[in-house]
Amino acid sequence: MTRSWAEMMTGIAERLRATTGDDVATWNERVRGTGLETEPELRAWLAEQGINGYAQMMLVMERFGYPDFLTASADELVDAQYADRPALRPVYDTVVAAALALGEVHVQARKGYVPLVGPRRTFAVLQASTKGRVDLGLRLEDREPGGRLLPARSVGNRDCAVRVALTSVDDVDDEVRDLLAEAYRENL
Repeated sequence: MTRSWAEMMTGIAERLRATTGDDVATWNERVRGTGLETEPELRAWLAEQGINGYAQMMLVMERFGYPDFLTASADELVDAQYADRPALRPVYDTVVAAALALGEVHVQARKGYVPLVGPRRTFAVLQASTKGRVDLGLRLEDREPGGRLLPARSVGNRDCAVRVALTSVDDVDDEVRDLLAEAYRENL
């Protein structure tokens, strides 16, 4: 199953409660009570309260509104990525199926890319980089670009060192499946 940002926000809310002892509703009440009117002021105040990172991002959005991509479903996000390149959707689907066969894998849809997350962390990223190519970014720390492995400078969240360019389902061959499995194992 593919996770959306909304599902990620649920996890962030749970971590906020676990670390502060208070839920989102309580923090929203506190935020309203400050009378702060700008995002920078609110971010500074939350930092003073020890609220940083994703929890801070969530509370700021609770106050000033969520962008559309955070309220979209996972399917809507992936569909939007491939709306103007339908011939590449089967490439995405084939790689996701191969990843899910590796073991415990979560597919997390984002606005412009899809991380593949193992039990510990992201091991690969799928990104429809052009109208004719899906990039499969791989988190392989000791691999250098060469052969089919290309530099992954602008794939996903930049956790991936290398990428493989995929233009058709036929490109998702044994070599690509082996590289995907290697990235999964390396990031357990």
